[in-house]
Amino acid sequence: MALDAEIKSQLNQYLQLLENDIVLKVSVGSDKVSDEMLALVNELASMSSKITVENVELERTPSFSVNRVGEDTGITFAGVPLGHEFTSLVLALLQVSGRAPKVDQSIIDQIKSIDGEYHFETYVSLTCHNCPDVVQALNIMSVLNPIITHTMIDGAAFKEEVESKDILAVPAVYLNGEPFGNGRMTIDEILAKLGTSSNSEELSNKDPYDILVIGGGPAGSSAAIYAARKGIRTGIVAERFGGQILDTLTIENFISVKETEGPKLAQALEAHVKDYNIDVMNLQRAKHLEKKDFVEVELESGAILKSKAVIISTGARWRNLNVPGEAEFKNKGVAYCPHCDGPLFAGKDIAVIGGGNSGIEAAIDLSGIANHVTVLEFGTELRADDVLQKRLHSLSNVTVLTNAQTTAITGEEKVNGLSYVDRESGEEKHIELAGVFVQIGLVPNTDWLDGILERNKMGEIIVDKRGATTIPGVFAAGDCTDSAYKQIIISMGSGATAALGAFDYLIRN
Repeated sequence: MALDAEIKSQLNQYLQLLENDIVLKVSVGSDKVSDEMLALVNELASMSSKITVENVELERTPSFSVNRVGEDTGITFAGVPLGHEFTSLVLALLQVSGRAPKVDQSIIDQIKSIDGEYHFETYVSLTCHNCPDVVQALNIMSVLNPIITHTMIDGAAFKEEVESKDILAVPAVYLNGEPFGNGRMTIDEILAKLGTSSNSEELSNKDPYDILVIGGGPAGSSAAIYAARKGIRTGIVAERFGGQILDTLTIENFISVKETEGPKLAQALEAHVKDYNIDVMNLQRAKHLEKKDFVEVELESGAILKSKAVIISTGARWRNLNVPGEAEFKNKGVAYCPHCDGPLFAGKDIAVIGGGNSGIEAAIDLSGIANHVTVLEFGTELRADDVLQKRLHSLSNVTVLTNAQTTAITGEEKVNGLSYVDRESGEEKHIELAGVFVQIGLVPNTDWLDGILERNKMGEIIVDKRGATTIPGVFAAGDCTDSAYKQIIISMGSGATAALGAFDYLIRN
């Protein structure tokens, strides 16, 4: 497999940064993936005198490990790490060679303090935009602590292994052979899951803020930056920094940036926030809010934070169907990200629920992977843009069902079908399927505010033109509000508006 000119040019630049010699130990057979892997590692070696290749027998074939000279570092790629995993490969090469990972010293100290036996395996698809975050986090942990090992496993290259474990969603992380977690995870989240960090007591002892932002997505990041630029004490609490954009693949309507990806934008937001004197409290979820002398925010960890003003920017999440089987078979055939999990359903029959732009885009993408795609729309007609509908109807392996109310997702250990009612005839029907992708829109993350401030019937926080809510000193911004449109650039603008509104409030009170 010859690398294309663009990738080779990028690699040439990166390989100039190698600090010490590294050894790629490769285990290959006679299959196509082995041929591609051998070509890749040999090409890497030809591009840098600091890289050598050894033929060995590893646990999986085909695979290769990245090592310091004279030791096994613990990073293995079972599959060819290109596509979205190209960056994971580059970072592994650089970090094993001695280039320090870009993580906070407190995180490094936590990783180095881990004791025991930790053998991680992450099952990925090369089209998954969330997988590299997990792969890179666990690779860093392997570089920093010799008792930790990590293997990236491409599900397409090891189909039998994936099917034997009933893995139907990626990234899927195993620790010492047992399931550890699904979905995107940062190093902070992995360490928290391992129980190496706890800061509840530290949070409770923090001094009151002038402005406290709840939520770390585009709206929250914008609000925190605008507040900090006023020179006031600013904090930001985020359940996961980046919010919903972490689950977004291509972004082409963020003005001045022709094209980017959600995780990249999330990293840029976090980096920008950290350029300011903002107290960032990640992996923290708000539980309750009450106006006293200060606005008090209780976190699920039990900590209570106080602030003169608060900006709520908790965003939105994928809307659930709320039918029998959906929760039971999540990650066992019920999925929400076609880009991440689509390749696991190659050659199978699947359904997409939702006839808006998201649903039809998903159906179009999945039609190139699956054997057959059935689209179910509750209404009498699809709601997607005409250009998408025309593309959809040109596909021979897609069936569209309108007036279809999904009533249940069926299965035993994993999904085997879907039941729905034809709303026109009242007839109940069942389709045999291997997977169901739910694409029915968003719901605001405001459940924790029940009975606290005014929301509309959809649960969105009602705000005025300055972002103020019905509680003095409490503002809101972004997709959790009743803003007319849910767009990244609009969320950022509303975050700035809420911060300016909150600052004006502080001046007057």
